[in-house]
Amino acid sequence: MAFNFGGASSNASLSGTGFGAATTTSASTSFGFGSGTTGASLFGNTQNKGFGFSSGLGSSAPAGTGFGGALGGTGLGFGGFAGIQPTQNQQGGLFNQQASQSSQLFNTASALSAPSVLNDERDSILARWNQLQAFWGAGKGYFSSSTPPVEFSQENPFCRFKAVGYSCVPDVKDEDGLVALALNKKEVDVRSQQQQLVESLHKVLGGNPTLSVNVEGVRALPDDQTEMIVYLVERSPNGTSKRVPASTLYSYMEQLNVKSALQQLGVIMAVSRTALTPAQLKQLLQNPPAGVDPIIWEQAKVDNPDPEKLIPVPMVGFRELLRRLKIQDQMTKQHQTRVDIISNDISELQRNQATTAAKITQYKRKLMDLSHRVLQVLIKQEVQRKSGYAIQLDEEHLRVQLETIQSELNAPTQFKGRLNELMSQIRMQNHFGAVRSEERYRVDADLLREIKQHLKQQQQGLSHLISVIKDDLDDIKTVEDGLHDGVHGRSSKLS
Repeated sequence: MAFNFGGASSNASLSGTGFGAATTTSASTSFGFGSGTTGASLFGNTQNKGFGFSSGLGSSAPAGTGFGGALGGTGLGFGGFAGIQPTQNQQGGLFNQQASQSSQLFNTASALSAPSVLNDERDSILARWNQLQAFWGAGKGYFSSSTPPVEFSQENPFCRFKAVGYSCVPDVKDEDGLVALALNKKEVDVRSQQQQLVESLHKVLGGNPTLSVNVEGVRALPDDQTEMIVYLVERSPNGTSKRVPASTLYSYMEQLNVKSALQQLGVIMAVSRTALTPAQLKQLLQNPPAGVDPIIWEQAKVDNPDPEKLIPVPMVGFRELLRRLKIQDQMTKQHQTRVDIISNDISELQRNQATTAAKITQYKRKLMDLSHRVLQVLIKQEVQRKSGYAIQLDEEHLRVQLETIQSELNAPTQFKGRLNELMSQIRMQNHFGAVRSEERYRVDADLLREIKQHLKQQQQGLSHLISVIKDDLDDIKTVEDGLHDGVHGRSSKLS
């Protein structure tokens, strides 16, 4: 069963090794974990179980640089430097490993099961010791006094510290001309010195005035390293331009003099970002990497969550697992940074939306004010235009409607009470505004004039009503006096 350490796929192609990749040196560690992965009787009943890892994969595990090698090497990581090189060298190394696997497997089996160094019972102890070294993936296995010992590396088929992960299949064409450079510098330094690096790369690539170096992107990698993707544009005398193919640019960078010049600029690896052809991809999937159990490889292909975009790759040793973990942590930080940027953009948009809504409200009030002013002008203009003419029928209807509205406004139980309440609120707001410095509400001058006119009419109506009441009271008093005088006259006559 395949395991996917790192929890995410890498954007890497499956190619040969680029320059600057480190090679593996066998350590002399003497202890290991897990049981064997062979069909032979090594530690009793051997099954495909162990220290949480599947059976062996890979051909070589790079050390030091943190960047992957060929498909037979480490599992590809998230970035472009997890094994993105031309496929010819990788396939050649893969087939050479398969050709020499049978003889190496025989010597390894002899060292693990039947060594004949001392020709006594101590050979069985030596066999168990060789088994521990093989399972750990480090050390030397002695099996004969006349034959050199077997070198146990993490790529041997009995090593337990292996797994299968998944990496993205690149979809970049060779015509795009993208070549990724791994720089042993921090991202901040690379971005600040980007123009100088571009000029230096142009000089290293020959300094041809018809060629220009362009940067596709820059991103951070673990261990304070940076990936810079570049491409070369060639301009012809007639004004047209085209990109130099990635394979051509990578082959030129692989020359010894160019490679040494790039290393002086801090470039530790150059890889060509080109997609695999369907035939190469099929051949790669059909042939398991060196040390990989074909059953495990087939199971990894079956468990592939997205066969169209992902491809199984081996992960050999804890160093590769740590590298993928660092890459995953780096990608998590980049995603969090992007989320923070999006959150800031959303907050800015919300502030702009609130400002825009306030401006819209302000403009609505201004439009209402301008509409009233235009209406006043139209009224005055219409009055002057109709001056001297008889009242027309539609104007008479309009006058009746206006009188009806006026009577409704003057009704005490309807709008008059509301107007009084509005005036009291205006007075209270003016009073509070004078006491404390807060936002004051301004009444339109025309509206204030209309309110004063209405109140004046109300006052005149009340005065007229009072005068009528006084006249009525005088008449009533006169009637009462007349009645009183009449009563007194009749009484005197009767007496």
